[in-house]
Amino acid sequence: MAARFDFVAALLVYALEAYSAAGLLFAVVFTFQGVDRLDSEAQGSGIGFRFLIAPGVATLWPIFLSRWLRHSTEPPLEKNSHRLAANKS
Repeated sequence: MAARFDFVAALLVYALEAYSAAGLLFAVVFTFQGVDRLDSEAQGSGIGFRFLIAPGVATLWPIFLSRWLRHSTEPPLEKNSHRLAANKS
């Protein structure tokens, strides 16, 4: 029984390592090429900004990859009660 738990734990660690490696590779490419295409506010930003966003991009890389592949240009507007109330008046 303990061998099964060890196998599952090792599998989980390997999956986390693969996710992290893919995220780091994606973050390197995305922070220097892709972020300018997705967010107009990031165009012309310096190296400091790119180093700041790299950990978040590495963590949330599937979201950024899907937006990059869809050729999204700006983040979507959020639809919450405050924005809806402001649009009514």
